[in-house]
Amino acid sequence: MSKTIKDPDKHKKRMQAIKSHVDKRIAKAQEDKGTFVLLTGNGKGKSSSALGMVARALGHGMKVGVVQFLKGEWNTGEIDFFKQQKNVQWEIMPAGFTWETQNRDSDIASSEQAWEKAAAMLSDPSIDLVVLDELTYLLHYEYLLEDTVLKALMNRPENQHLVVTGRGASDALVELADTVSEIKEVKHAFKRGIKAQKGLEF
Repeated sequence: MSKTIKDPDKHKKRMQAIKSHVDKRIAKAQEDKGTFVLLTGNGKGKSSSALGMVARALGHGMKVGVVQFLKGEWNTGEIDFFKQQKNVQWEIMPAGFTWETQNRDSDIASSEQAWEKAAAMLSDPSIDLVVLDELTYLLHYEYLLEDTVLKALMNRPENQHLVVTGRGASDALVELADTVSEIKEVKHAFKRGIKAQKGLEF
């Protein structure tokens, strides 16, 4: 699902900027710095892993911001639980999954609205951890400009941690991230006729 950049010069400039950013971070590896974790792949558990880090951060008294893209108004146990925690700012993209809206213009408008919330978190030094759940889809479908997103990720506060989830992460996201985990699907209960289970999937 990685998007190909047709302009070689533009691609080279962007990758050089990312490489420079990554090289600087590697050189400072002995210091405490905000870490960018990317969770991608077709397997189940990317968002669950990210929310585990939310729980961990809250346990340390840290402030957390979460933006869920493409989730819509689907009610889940984690939303109900984490919204009760005083150190969490939780935002959900107003529209649901793309195959439910079936309207690209509406999806773009919703994406941009949710991104404004994310961009504000990424520029707020008081937020220790930002989770951008399912962000990769918005880049793949070109609902958001990838260069705009990458710039915000690179320019976030130095000690702010970041977790991005979603299938088909672009090469640029993979290059920029400090830690990348690709979750592979071996089997899924849904393919065996078992519906989503309360407490596991929602």
